[in-house]
Amino acid sequence: MLFDAKGRSVASAQQEFPQIFPASGWVEHDPEAIWASVVATCKACLVKAGVEAAQVAGIGITNQRETTLVWDRATGKATYNAIVWQDRRTADLCAQLTRDGHTVEVQARTGLRIDSYFSATKIAWILDHVPGARADAEAGKLAFGTVDSFLLWRLTGGRVHATDATNASRTNLLNIHTGDWSDELLKLFQVPRSGLPEVKDSAAPFGVTDPSLFGAAIPVLGIAGDQQAALVGQACFKPGMLKSTYGTGCFALLNTGDQGVISRNRLLTTIAYQLDGKRTYALEGSIFIAGAAVQWLRDGLQIIASASETGALAATASDEEDVYLVPAFVGLGAPYWDSNARGAIYGLTRGTGRAELARAALEAVAYQTRDLLEAMRGDWADAQGGETVLRVDGGMVASDWTLQFLADLLAAPVDRPVILETTALGAAYLAGRQAGLYPDLDGFAGDWALDRRFTPQMPEEVRAHKYAGWKDCVRRTLSA
Repeated sequence: MLFDAKGRSVASAQQEFPQIFPASGWVEHDPEAIWASVVATCKACLVKAGVEAAQVAGIGITNQRETTLVWDRATGKATYNAIVWQDRRTADLCAQLTRDGHTVEVQARTGLRIDSYFSATKIAWILDHVPGARADAEAGKLAFGTVDSFLLWRLTGGRVHATDATNASRTNLLNIHTGDWSDELLKLFQVPRSGLPEVKDSAAPFGVTDPSLFGAAIPVLGIAGDQQAALVGQACFKPGMLKSTYGTGCFALLNTGDQGVISRNRLLTTIAYQLDGKRTYALEGSIFIAGAAVQWLRDGLQIIASASETGALAATASDEEDVYLVPAFVGLGAPYWDSNARGAIYGLTRGTGRAELARAALEAVAYQTRDLLEAMRGDWADAQGGETVLRVDGGMVASDWTLQFLADLLAAPVDRPVILETTALGAAYLAGRQAGLYPDLDGFAGDWALDRRFTPQMPEEVRAHKYAGWKDCVRRTLSA
């Protein structure tokens, strides 16, 4: 997406690339497909806008955070496919580390749980399963990183190996209180420090692109993981502000200011953004499957032709059918953290059809969000004061039906902004702020614009009945 000096989108381009499923619970991406899609969409965006590369003040990068790559420093070629954040191949290793008693140590330093979701065990897996990779890594020949650092490496022609604090905080290797890689955790997860990127602010001079890519060198001035970029794009800069992004998964972040609150309710503590050397923290709840359940309806069951028809179809479902989908296709995330749970559908009858399954897929998003909100209120006392308002974004929030059910189930207002692509907006703001084009945080927050507020309409007894049914279904689905 290309934004102008007033923060308005002037052009956009997008391109799907395939997901790879080599084995049950494994999810990969082709690094070259990622790179090709980035170059192609950047060029297409410039053409659509009629803008030359030399006119672009800066680039902001946002990315799937935990998706992990290892590549050769000499050639820039990845040694293995990118292992996607959803991938569960290292679940057994994580379970062993947990049994060995490392949970408290890891959470205290990183704010995270020991889980295959994060990057550390993905890096170790590649080093241990690609012949010669660990020896090359120990010799300093390989670089590791999340997608942002791989793209930065490629964009700068291999001159810069860096990341920002938000992405670094998702690896299980960063001490989020000091902002540096932890020697103790590097040893625990067997990851050589020499392969890791430099950790910088979310708005910083990260280098310039190779002129051959777009016709001129463009400064890279901002980087943030997708969920933190969405928090910025939603202008959730004050402690207590809450946003939730509904894409492939669902991620809710609650700004906790300069407090790195360690969760007692199985949530994550993460760096929300780092500006001018100052870290701001958030509590995060991660749901692995949200929009991916709708993709499953489309591609797996083939009962819808496009995701956009799901809300209208759900609206036709029978009120007499209580169908629940627990979308544990790759395990359950917060607050359950069960890698071995698998998806299940409850309440099927002969009357169950396409509409009821569509409704169950959308309702599952709201039920999981309620789980996260309950946990956040238990972790951070200030979140209980006053009215909770949720700012939402991502592909799923175009559905009025989904957001109305979400407001009903949460018994709280849900705000949809005018600009739905808040992840891209957040990345653009960070780059524009560094370039001196965009205002300070308060100024940017003043420009945030509401499209529609959804307010609760559901009777309390209906809400309680539906949520109790969900909790029962989750209990049945958990592996232990």
